[in-house]
Amino acid sequence: MANEGRGNILKFISGNALPVAVVLTVFLVIVPIPKFLIDLSMILNLAFSIIILLQVIRIPRPSDFQSFPRIVLLQTLFSLGINISSTRLILTGKMQGGALANQSDMVKAFSRIVAGNNLVVGFVIFIVVIVVQVLVVTKGAGRVSEVQARFSLDSMNQKMFDIDNRLQSGAIDEEQAEVLKAAIRRDIDFYSNMDGSSKFVSGNVKAGIFITVINLIGGFLIGIIQNKMNITEALNTYSTLTIGDGLTSQLPSLIIAFATGLLITGTKGDDTLDQQLKTEFTGDGHVYEIVGGVLIVSGLVLRGGTQYLLLPIGALTVFIGWYMTRDKQRKEVIARQETASKANSPTNPENEEHIVMLDPLSLELGYALIPLVDKENGAELLERISRIRTEARHDIGLDIPKIRIQDNMTLQPNDYSFKISGIEAGHSSVYVDKVMCLDTGAVTEQLDGEKTKDPAFGMDAIWLSQDRRNEAESAGYVIVDPPTIISTHITEIIKNHAAELLDRQAVSVILNTVKKKNEVLVNEVLDTAKISYGVIEKVLQNLLEEKVSIRNYVRILETMANYAAATRNNVWSLSEKVREALGLQICMQYADDNKKLHLMKLSQNFAELIAERAYYPEDGSKPYVALDPVDGRRWIKAVSAASATATKLGYQPIIITVSAIRQLVHTSLEREMPGVIVISDTELYAAGNSVIPEFICEITDEEENE
Repeated sequence: MANEGRGNILKFISGNALPVAVVLTVFLVIVPIPKFLIDLSMILNLAFSIIILLQVIRIPRPSDFQSFPRIVLLQTLFSLGINISSTRLILTGKMQGGALANQSDMVKAFSRIVAGNNLVVGFVIFIVVIVVQVLVVTKGAGRVSEVQARFSLDSMNQKMFDIDNRLQSGAIDEEQAEVLKAAIRRDIDFYSNMDGSSKFVSGNVKAGIFITVINLIGGFLIGIIQNKMNITEALNTYSTLTIGDGLTSQLPSLIIAFATGLLITGTKGDDTLDQQLKTEFTGDGHVYEIVGGVLIVSGLVLRGGTQYLLLPIGALTVFIGWYMTRDKQRKEVIARQETASKANSPTNPENEEHIVMLDPLSLELGYALIPLVDKENGAELLERISRIRTEARHDIGLDIPKIRIQDNMTLQPNDYSFKISGIEAGHSSVYVDKVMCLDTGAVTEQLDGEKTKDPAFGMDAIWLSQDRRNEAESAGYVIVDPPTIISTHITEIIKNHAAELLDRQAVSVILNTVKKKNEVLVNEVLDTAKISYGVIEKVLQNLLEEKVSIRNYVRILETMANYAAATRNNVWSLSEKVREALGLQICMQYADDNKKLHLMKLSQNFAELIAERAYYPEDGSKPYVALDPVDGRRWIKAVSAASATATKLGYQPIIITVSAIRQLVHTSLEREMPGVIVISDTELYAAGNSVIPEFICEITDEEENE
């Protein structure tokens, strides 16, 4: 029980050491402290300041010492508390045997070392220490802290922009970007705090000087009036103690001020100070040879006893330079030999052909559009592009690769180009100082402006200056700013090319995501059903090609596992089974607000024609309809007429057909009429009562009807 009680006490002390130390430091200022505790505090203060200095030397980056500003504040308070306590002890001392009794041994020791028997020398040295600390170390450290804080804050936006740009380009991932941003915020917080803590250091020096002056004057008066000393005795006694007391307080402060200057003048590299000095002062031995030669010549010229020091030191310096030069040459020879050996090695990677990976997605901007991604101008486009990736992840279930943004001087100033794997997928022009005004049919007054087309949907529009924005809104135009134009265009391109962005790596990410919550399903798909990554990739691509979201991963994988054996892992049959499982999702995607699904029915004649002309390649590639030119023209003409009817009524052209030929119907139209949607009767059946089908027309052969 006793051991347990001691353990709890030690645990409490160790867990609350800092709060207790702070409270005791405050008591140093208020409560009289015995001589022994004052001496102990002085020793601890000196040791603590040396520990801080050595720790600063061993830290590579200044911001790695995040607690330094607060440590400076604590040490300042501790040092002032000791100074006040020792001053109280000096001023309250009583004369015994011709000297002040019960005085600090540390104060007396410092006064003896510095002043000795010469009070004037002691004062001169004390004043020199104060001047060096105030005018050189403390003032310089404070100025550097102020400059570092200002420059760190001024460069924050540019650094954040660079990180965002690297994130969008794919050079780093989101986790790495967050680490880099956290480092920037840490640097800013550190240098801002250091700017304030340097004021504590300079304030401590000024307070020490003030306390020393008060100590000297007050002691002199107390010695004469209270202790009945003569003027010489009082001056000698209290001046000596004042010098010792001042040095015991100013020496730790000088060390802390020096540590402060050393820390904030450090670089932001990964090497410590001793490593930097070793690298920078051992690079060129010729420098030491020249310096050694100068010392030798100086020793021969000056003489008068100086040659006995200059000549040996000069010779030693020349030898060090010669050794460094020789060692450097030896290392260069070894490095050249190793380089030649590697160059001739057949396994050397540099002898192999370099492969440069293309950016999956990239946005190139003309120089006039650079302000759209400039942090100082709000960087609206960067924010929009970040939202594009998030929205795509939620809408179509695909994690879009990061979009690399870069300028391209070969483009026209106001042009932009969006590329997929290095191939241009979209190109248009926008004006930073203008807005695009879309005519959606609600325009009541036509305005004069530069005519254009909306790049995303091809709608009629005009360019107007920013100051005419209100005028355009009043006339019924829909106003779109440049960042919205570009981001909307990119969104539509991504939707249209989503299948191209899905690869086996993306499939692996999807499976790993599902496996975290449904390991059994993934194991069944891969191990039991023996479905390969390639089959899963192709099924998902088939869905994306027809703009079907793949976000319902579990349902898709379950369906594939259920029908893998029946379809013999045929990707086209599996794709149709998956579509049937997603029937409700697909139908709801095209239903209106009243849950009505407006459909174009396929006539029996065309259904039979497509079924008869179906061709299924033996290699398992995509099935297609082999229509002759005459039947092909009749088919496209009939679909075009029906689509025109749907469009005139304000509906999207959607064909419904039996499941057996749904894919064939889609394949026959995907090039000529890519905007036509094709769904099957089984998909509509899967939707149940959630949607209400409404047939608006039938796709028939007009020539046959005549």
